[in-house]
Amino acid sequence: MYDAATLIASIPPPPTDGFEIGPIKIHIYALCIILGGVLAFWLGGKRWAARGGKSEQMYDVGLWAVVFGIIGARLYHVVTVPDQYFGPNYDGTGDLSKIFAIWEGGIAIWGAIGGGALGVWFACRRYGLRMPAMADAIAPGILLAQAVGRWGNYFNQELFGEPTTLPWGLEVEADHYNFPADLPADTLFHPTFLYESVWNLLGVAVLLLIDRRFKLRNGMMLWSYIVWYTLGRIPIESIRMDDAQIWNILGIEARTNTWTSVLMFLIAVALLIYSIITRPKTAEEKAEADKIYREGHAATGTAAAADDDEETAGHNENSNDDDQTNKPSP
Repeated sequence: MYDAATLIASIPPPPTDGFEIGPIKIHIYALCIILGGVLAFWLGGKRWAARGGKSEQMYDVGLWAVVFGIIGARLYHVVTVPDQYFGPNYDGTGDLSKIFAIWEGGIAIWGAIGGGALGVWFACRRYGLRMPAMADAIAPGILLAQAVGRWGNYFNQELFGEPTTLPWGLEVEADHYNFPADLPADTLFHPTFLYESVWNLLGVAVLLLIDRRFKLRNGMMLWSYIVWYTLGRIPIESIRMDDAQIWNILGIEARTNTWTSVLMFLIAVALLIYSIITRPKTAEEKAEADKIYREGHAATGTAAAADDDEETAGHNENSNDDDQTNKPSP
């Protein structure tokens, strides 16, 4: 039981999960996802234009990313939470028609990221755009979209965390189908949707600030986004109460999304390091390197300094710049 002060400070359940326009019900869950997508394309378009591209190219790519992302998100959910669709242990007692009932909830972010990435790759090949540059431009927007989209879980009263006595505990309607049957009606839960939304919004700010200072290119922004997201997702996922498959790896039991997040974190860290090592030099870095090179030869009195300078300049002119956003992929 919880005292009155705790209940007053708690997060109340949503007043509704949607509204009807004639015979059609508009789910707020869907509106959150749509709003997140709009904001992602807006931010991505501004970043793409700032790098010399055309903002409308972001919308061309975004259309393919959305289509592939929705399909991937739903397929990942169905595969990782199969009981309601195929029945326990695939015994055929599930309802296959629910696979297409996406308006009832049930899309997975890792499926969306994987499917969306495939859509971006396809679109970049189709329109002759550089995939790494496009991915770097859109990455902060994806994190922004996730921050907004998570509020759809609040309106659906789903994917909440374990019981808590914290003052910001989330109330869930006791007669809601997601409310755990073995808990008291006044139980409060960790608002995992809020945790992830705040973490993602903070990540957008951090990544944009880092990019302003260090110019994240060559895939560095993309991998930084995944590193940031997984660092928050792993602990948040560990306290969620929704049904999920549990995997025992090396004696450690964890949910499917937890293991996926751990794997993606390790991959992203490795690729971030690789991207930093192979990152093409900016014009400023090239000028500084040339200055150091010339000063070093002048100090040692090397006779071949002039020839070397000429060779270095020719090499620099042929260097690739990741900001050439409309250069076709090889």
